[in-house]
Amino acid sequence: MEVLKIATAGSVDDGKSTLIGRILYDTKSLTEDKLEAIQLSSARKGLDYLDFSLATDGLVAEREQGITIDVAHIYFSTPHRSYIIADTPGHIEYTRNMVTGASTSQASIILVDARNGVIEQTARHFYINNLLRIKNIIVAVNKMDLVDFSEDKFNQIKEDIKKLQSAGTYKNQQITFIPISALHGDNVVESSERISWYSGETLMDTLENMQAEDIYEKASARFPVQTVIRPKTEEYHDFRGYAGKLYGAHLSVGDAVQVLPSGTKSTVKEIHFFDDAYQKAKAGSSITITLVDDINVSRGDMIVKDGELPQVSKELKATVCWMDKSALRVGGKYHLQHGVHTVLAKIGGVQLLDGANFAKNDINDQTLTLNQIGEVQLKLNQPIYFDRFSDNKENGSFILIDAQTNTTAGVGFISG
Repeated sequence: MEVLKIATAGSVDDGKSTLIGRILYDTKSLTEDKLEAIQLSSARKGLDYLDFSLATDGLVAEREQGITIDVAHIYFSTPHRSYIIADTPGHIEYTRNMVTGASTSQASIILVDARNGVIEQTARHFYINNLLRIKNIIVAVNKMDLVDFSEDKFNQIKEDIKKLQSAGTYKNQQITFIPISALHGDNVVESSERISWYSGETLMDTLENMQAEDIYEKASARFPVQTVIRPKTEEYHDFRGYAGKLYGAHLSVGDAVQVLPSGTKSTVKEIHFFDDAYQKAKAGSSITITLVDDINVSRGDMIVKDGELPQVSKELKATVCWMDKSALRVGGKYHLQHGVHTVLAKIGGVQLLDGANFAKNDINDQTLTLNQIGEVQLKLNQPIYFDRFSDNKENGSFILIDAQTNTTAGVGFISG
């Protein structure tokens, strides 16, 4: 069954956790013991309604403060498709967690409190979705019941979001606006009679009706080799397969390919998934391929279709979200992990970006601190084969690893 990965974003008390709990409840995805726990906890608090936020807030600190701190992944299915929701935190101090949670998502739900409208943190959420090139955005204007289901309020938020969109760099982004009340279920799974002026789809119908061509990235095929399989058994004495995950586009038996960095050319002979053989593999598949020619291919090499070469360079320009308590500094050295390939990187320059208004600082900064986002120049000790993030998400992104502590210090999106 097709899987749709969604990220949610919203400021404190915008109702993210309540919305997800409502979706789980209305799609009958809550287990009986979970629902019973929500009922008991809601009654203990003296509430005359079910507190659906308890369905997702897993940490003690989250339950105590009523906020989301860490990224939680929630799984559920409908008869049409399966869903993975990354419930990401909205606080500015957890920006790194939001970037992490949203980085693998194919669609995003940004919640806006109808009473407060578009605030700075909403703009920051919109900026991150623009940065990550998430094509389908649903702006769920929540708590419509607290503004008397005002169409004027909804339209004002729509206009403010469109102004943000015009300042963004991702022009193909598709935005759907839906007025909802997550607490009472208006327009979440069931249409609301209380918002009679709205004639669009419910939030769940919008997710169900997203077409595959709008969800999945169209890019060139990239196959980084994770390992070389040589069984050396009697049955597979001459077998030499290359295993990894295919990104960007499909690969078929008979495709002419080129191995990087050697530049050697060959043709795909077989495609295996466990014990089964296929004529074609879709992007996202973890597969093993064999080639017609017995050529030298090693872990870290990249197999691409002939004529669809990525860029190659020892110098990169990238947008980096910093995730470490120790600041990134000009001249600092890090391990850059790009796919299965690791090289040494030196920071050449930093320019801080303002996530609230898409603006750059006028002067070059020397540091990037925790949760800040900036444009960074990097010099590598070896060339890498890359695409711009806007052309191929997987081959256009990397992580920076602190060489001393071995912690993930930052995540980067290559722009050139």
